[in-house]
Amino acid sequence: MGKTSTGLEANVAGLLCYVLGWISGLVFILIEKENKFVRFHAMQSIIVFGAITVASIIFRWIPFVGSILNLLLSFLALVLWIVLMVKAYQGTMYKLPWAGNLAEKQTK
Repeated sequence: MGKTSTGLEANVAGLLCYVLGWISGLVFILIEKENKFVRFHAMQSIIVFGAITVASIIFRWIPFVGSILNLLLSFLALVLWIVLMVKAYQGTMYKLPWAGNLAEKQTK
């Protein structure tokens, strides 16, 4: 895995891609040009947490049911956030079913 162009170890940079959701993913996709591991995790973060953010905004407009859906979505986001950070720190190229494949295609 090794170092990245940011000077961080790849597993630490991979973890940091998820810390602030799609925002930190965007930062790392812009600054990391070489390391495929970090670029993959940055892109997966953008896709996953970007989609969750959009869904959350849409759910806010739906009376009552939207609140319940937002609560469930928040729980899912928390679980994904923890799992993805742990997997990245372990050095695993952990791919979520739809987002992982898309992230892999975008970072080739």
